[in-house]
Amino acid sequence: MKIILAPDKFKGSLTGLEFCDIIEPILSSSLNAEVIKLPLADGGDGTIEVINYYLDGKTIQTTVNNPIFQSVLASYLYSEKSKVAFIEMAEASGMKLLDYKDQNCMYTSTHGTGELIVDAIDKGAEHIILGLGGSATNDCGIGMATALGYRFFDKENKEVKPIGSLLNNIVSINDTMVDKRLKSINFQIACDVSNPLYGQEGAAYIYAKQKGANDLEIEHLENGLQNISKVLDHHFNIETQKIKGAGAAGGMGAACVTFLNAELSPGIELIKEMAQFDAKIEGADWIITGEGQLDDQTLSGKALSGVINSAKKFEINVAAFCGNIELEIEAINKMGINYSASVMEIAENLQDALRNTKRYLETITRDFISSL
Repeated sequence: MKIILAPDKFKGSLTGLEFCDIIEPILSSSLNAEVIKLPLADGGDGTIEVINYYLDGKTIQTTVNNPIFQSVLASYLYSEKSKVAFIEMAEASGMKLLDYKDQNCMYTSTHGTGELIVDAIDKGAEHIILGLGGSATNDCGIGMATALGYRFFDKENKEVKPIGSLLNNIVSINDTMVDKRLKSINFQIACDVSNPLYGQEGAAYIYAKQKGANDLEIEHLENGLQNISKVLDHHFNIETQKIKGAGAAGGMGAACVTFLNAELSPGIELIKEMAQFDAKIEGADWIITGEGQLDDQTLSGKALSGVINSAKKFEINVAAFCGNIELEIEAINKMGINYSASVMEIAENLQDALRNTKRYLETITRDFISSL
């Protein structure tokens, strides 16, 4: 029997790797099964640990600009062997780096993310995976682009500082100083939203408020995004508003397509690619997956949805061991899950579930084995 372990984290209690390490010995000894560990993540918390499971790289630290141009020590993963780097923009351009009083995306920049990209290229990276999310910015990625050598000018031919509030001033782009190495880098972007650059579903109206902007500032940012969209369209001969996910991370989606010539993909799909997931699951009898909460949002780009999609291709049974399940059995089966169980079904309460997740997960595993 061949069993694949492909869980996401149980937020607050277990990582995906810990999940694998808990149930693998039980399956191996009880079923004499071939068990393959393929932990997954959807681009959120815990993604770096999962990616490094496959990348087998080391953490690189370097000093860059935070969103308000203050020095900060930021890190990313780099594998010397494969020449692959994984960068999370939140490490250099994230809300987590700012005090509450400094959180306003009118005045923040993605410049530090660009500096991380340059550092990775300096180290020898040939393939860069950039994770969007957690940003404090709404600058349409012009900060990142500035760090890469792009320059942005107003109607008086003065260089524009790369922050959200000044997007409206930009009339032209100069790319004569752009780092020539960019053309030889394979960029992949982990992006889990589909928002357009501007409009009612765009970066400003949907995300700017949670990044500190008030209603008047949101209107200003919206106008700026519409303006930079025209400038980008003219310079790159592209239609940025038609890019699915252009509004991600304050317009970084559009910036990655234009400045980096990259494609946007769901985080789970990029991690599955790194794991060679579809090749390794072929011939499996079961895929055991799991996450903290199985609910009606599960199929919206989460790791478990990626597992189900691959399992259907190869007609592999799926078992879901979760922290909590909010769906009826009919809905679970309709998703493509053949067996499901949750920690909360057997725990006394949430505190008990969090405190004894390992023990309850072992119980769930033994019950699953008994059902076969």
